[in-house]
Amino acid sequence: MAVSANMPKAVAHGIEGLRGLQDQVVGPSEWREVTQEMVDEFADLTGDHQWIHTDVERARRESPFGTTIAHGNLTLSLIDGLRGGLSEWTGFKLGVNYGWNKVRFPAPVPVGSRLRCYAQLVEVSAVGAGWHQVVTRFTVELEGGEKPVCVADSVGRLLADVA
Repeated sequence: MAVSANMPKAVAHGIEGLRGLQDQVVGPSEWREVTQEMVDEFADLTGDHQWIHTDVERARRESPFGTTIAHGNLTLSLIDGLRGGLSEWTGFKLGVNYGWNKVRFPAPVPVGSRLRCYAQLVEVSAVGAGWHQVVTRFTVELEGGEKPVCVADSVGRLLADVA
């Protein structure tokens, strides 16, 4: 069956359903272009105006990449939007972001390039009182790139819906 942009690629109901997805690689997500406007807005929001991100002319002249590049933390933040179409989990009252484990940026993201990601559920464990911890490894790739631009383990907490 072909997967459309509106259909989740991995479906799980409850914690046992999630355990059944463990170690499977899901994806890719849809592509998302990284624009200079996005980078500039991120710089304004965070206060990080390093020239490698925001000064197009200087980056063209002085950067080893020949152009501006996205902030690593912008790339990390884009995972939240990219991951939306990769899975659908039900049977939980709520889920919260508990943080990130190992995060790496093996390659730069030149402005104007497109990104997509893959997900792999690497850990599902009970943490008490109906809560479960889920660690998902996201690998973000650059269209035409030789290696990932981000590899990060997202840690989430899910509260089981016992009703």
